[in-house]
Amino acid sequence: MTTVLIADHHPITRKGIVSLFRHSEDFEIIGKVSNGNEMYDVLKATTPDVLIMELDLPQINGIMALRTIKKEFTGIKVIIFSSHPEEMYALSAIKAGASAYLSKTVPTKILKKAIERVARGGIYLNDNLTQQLANGNASENNMVVKYKKLSSREIEVLNLLSSGKRNKDIATTLSINEKTVSTYKTRLLKKLKVDNLADLIHQSRLLHIS
Repeated sequence: MTTVLIADHHPITRKGIVSLFRHSEDFEIIGKVSNGNEMYDVLKATTPDVLIMELDLPQINGIMALRTIKKEFTGIKVIIFSSHPEEMYALSAIKAGASAYLSKTVPTKILKKAIERVARGGIYLNDNLTQQLANGNASENNMVVKYKKLSSREIEVLNLLSSGKRNKDIATTLSINEKTVSTYKTRLLKKLKVDNLADLIHQSRLLHIS
């Protein structure tokens, strides 16, 4: 029996996932939580086989929390179930230790398929993203290739910059100092081959591949 914990602040999402496995003999939902503190309380009490977590879970930073979870609870498999674009966050999540990244717009049969694959020890990425990554390997100028060269923290900074956050806000969100944020911005300018912040943000938005 594979045990599952659902961490999502939308009640309808939690109920929907539960309904997928209501009559399953292979999966047991051991908990449903709506914020980061509740999630850690459950994880400390009983570690599930699979954690289905949204990136915007209140009280935590999604990618940072993911790295912490994978470090402290080494046997757990994490599925990120998010409203954020897969093209910007999926690779960052996989690098941080997730076994799957799914958009909340996917059909329920895809969600179930991903959960079953991850439970068996596999990794799930949708076909479009997999194809984009495969195509990206053929060209050094491909934006996905550029994206793949970024570290998880660089991606976090890039996403926050793209959403209009200032250095001070980014430093607070990521629990780092403003000087470190400036260092990451310099690295991003170099890696994405742009000369200023406006072009960097433009490049970031172009990485949202349609």
